[in-house]
Amino acid sequence: VTLVESGGGLVQPGGSLRLSCAASGFTFSRYSMSWYRQAPGKERELVAAIGSGDSVGDSTNYADSAKGRFTISRDNAKNTVYLQMNSLKPEDTAVYYCRAVYFSSYWGRGTQVTVSS
Repeated sequence: VTLVESGGGLVQPGGSLRLSCAASGFTFSRYSMSWYRQAPGKERELVAAIGSGDSVGDSTNYADSAKGRFTISRDNAKNTVYLQMNSLKPEDTAVYYCRAVYFSSYWGRGTQVTVSS
């Protein structure tokens, strides 16, 4: 099982980034997917989540800090989940992690996002 995040980097305040998480080794479509982040000295926190796309559909949930700026989506054909991040702020600086949950839980290793001028 692997989850590999990509798309992080350095961006100026107000800019955008699109994170991707490529999954392999499990039945991706059955898993709810989510993005977490962890800033230095802080606990890991949920940013956004999306359902598995089964009977309950691709329901989404966002942290208050992400609402209106971030969009989570998934492509089950590509086994990939995305996080589109717009209007980025310095406080969005963190390592962003992808997580898959069904009966098991898997984590990626993270991608660094730095928002700074």
